[in-house]
Amino acid sequence: MVYEIQRLPTQLYLISPGEVDGAFPDRLARALDAGPVAAFQFRVKGVDEHNAARLAEPLQRICADREVAFIVNDSISLAKRLGADGVHLGQDDGDPRDARERLGRNAQIGVTCHDSRHFAMEAGEAGADYVAFGAFFPTQTKAVKHHAEPDILTWWQTFFELPCVAIGGITPENCAGLAAAGADFVAASGAVWNGDEAAAVRAFAEALGLQS
Repeated sequence: MVYEIQRLPTQLYLISPGEVDGAFPDRLARALDAGPVAAFQFRVKGVDEHNAARLAEPLQRICADREVAFIVNDSISLAKRLGADGVHLGQDDGDPRDARERLGRNAQIGVTCHDSRHFAMEAGEAGADYVAFGAFFPTQTKAVKHHAEPDILTWWQTFFELPCVAIGGITPENCAGLAAAGADFVAASGAVWNGDEAAAVRAFAEALGLQS
């Protein structure tokens, strides 16, 4: 007899667009109010830490009011400055051990692992709270050097308890297959912010079988 491992429903993990000033705080609130979102990653490039903190603070409040985890991309120092819920590190953005020491035991630390099983196992050994694989589909959000196949999610779920995030070109139309393959979270950016953010979040919730 084969026993199927019971998993929690796959959750939605939002990543910010490159521009988060102007009307974006209102758009974020609208997105988070449209359906269940587990986490929001603050990802801006080419901005010094002082200005990044200024941009992040209203978004962090919006997330806190809705009990959505606020994760800072790349910068351990900015995450510490903000008292963020966690940090997401690329392969060149620092060591999870350093992040843990600086941010504390309750911080959520994620690591980009591209299509590499080796990177993912290293991240787990270093104390990461989740690993991220991708890109699974073409994306306009960032330049893609690595392409992952869904079977890496299945492999990870089979052997490890650490949650995994699928990232890269994910839409309401293609997310269900990644959920079925083993993604604990699906990350989305352009699919939400390039149109009606509330409608997109509702569409993700429907595709993933989530209740708002």
